[in-house]
Amino acid sequence: MIAEAALKRLGLDQVWLMVSPGNPLKPRAGMAPLPQRLASAQAITHNPRIIATAIEAKLGTIYTRDSLRRLQQAFPRAHFVWLTGADNFIQLPRWHAWRDIVRRIPIAVFPRPGSSNFLSRCEVAQSFAAARKPARAAVALARARPPAWLLLPAREDSASSTAIRAQTPW
Repeated sequence: MIAEAALKRLGLDQVWLMVSPGNPLKPRAGMAPLPQRLASAQAITHNPRIIATAIEAKLGTIYTRDSLRRLQQAFPRAHFVWLTGADNFIQLPRWHAWRDIVRRIPIAVFPRPGSSNFLSRCEVAQSFAAARKPARAAVALARARPPAWLLLPAREDSASSTAIRAQTPW
């Protein structure tokens, strides 16, 4: 699981699995209710340092940029790192205010099948090439001043949240 790897390789105190109330880029039709999705995330967290949360619903935010801003205001002493797969990193320009996201939080990118080879050519990587850190700097990423991002070398995990959800009876 990416969360376990992040705890170890990034030296994090906790990993939050943020179950979003909705995704502006995806239709809500067919999406399970938030309490069921939160329960599903909680069911896979066996490490007390990995916490499934629906905090975005409490914050009342829709966009990641706004959620990050509110979290950083609520927890001013915390050093947040955004964990994402290479596939999502490549798609980041489709997100609302994506440049603000990159400038707000250090990002750890995990390899994903079919995406990692294109990472260096994607718009985010090219726009923020100077902010890329070497993988050996992973333990310092949480304290890096954004923009800062790195690719953590790892076996490409083919498990997708879509596939996991498809196996879960709602």
